[in-house]
Amino acid sequence: MPCKISLGGTFKTWFRGGFDFMHGGCGIWLSRKAMKMIAASRLKRAQDRVVAARPFSQRMQAVLQGLVSRVDQTTHPLLRVPESAVDRPLVIIVTADRGLCGSFNSNVIKAAGQFILARPSGAQVSLALVGRKGRDFYRRRGYDVRYEVAGILQRLSFADAAAIANSAMDDFTSGAVTSVHLVYNEFKSVMSQRLVVEQVLPIPRLEEATAGDTQVDYLYEPSAQGIFDELLPRHVQMQVYRALLESNAAFFAAQMTAMDAATRNSSEMIESLTLYMNKVRQAAITREIIEVVSGASAT
Repeated sequence: MPCKISLGGTFKTWFRGGFDFMHGGCGIWLSRKAMKMIAASRLKRAQDRVVAARPFSQRMQAVLQGLVSRVDQTTHPLLRVPESAVDRPLVIIVTADRGLCGSFNSNVIKAAGQFILARPSGAQVSLALVGRKGRDFYRRRGYDVRYEVAGILQRLSFADAAAIANSAMDDFTSGAVTSVHLVYNEFKSVMSQRLVVEQVLPIPRLEEATAGDTQVDYLYEPSAQGIFDELLPRHVQMQVYRALLESNAAFFAAQMTAMDAATRNSSEMIESLTLYMNKVRQAAITREIIEVVSGASAT
């Protein structure tokens, strides 16, 4: 009579475990693939907003340069360097609200930490935190946090940036802080972001347009000084807004890159472990066949 071979529990256990692994691995792979595609679509919109904001910023800079020769820069409070024996900088740190973006947030936090450590001894550093990741990091470390904002990057508007800039200008003009600095990631390309640490207040002295630049002779109403005084706060607001736009675009680029790398790593891991699972399964099948045949031969 032909021998009936029945595969036992060992093979069933390996098969069930391998199936569960493949199901879970494919789920992780698909979720990371989906996150990469979402980040790519959002990156395009964020990049378009950055590009759209640049002409306004460049034109404002050109108008301010044209006003330099007609006004007294030393009279405006946003240009005046405070005379204080104690250094009291305010550092606006822009991080993301979410993770899964590689070293995006940690690089900003590290750059901010280096900037704080580089301040003179006795400096009274205060922070303004934009983004949940920076807020969660510094909240547990005892820093003087003047204000924090979270959840605005997904629905970023100029009003949000203006509110942050206005708070910083109020602190500066009241003497609560002696300088204001921005720390953020600037979007360069999908593969790279540049860490920026720049001074916002006091506004660095504006240089007059050179002879090689295209100059326009504007007619100013009501006066050049009045327009200059009005544009300087808007200039600070625009700097903060541009930093938030750049950081938002850089975040989606970093997330897309991180998810792409994670997807490739998951595919390689699934392929490697699938090969290993097949080897173990085949070994279990062979061992059980040998046991069945040996038992049949003994009888």
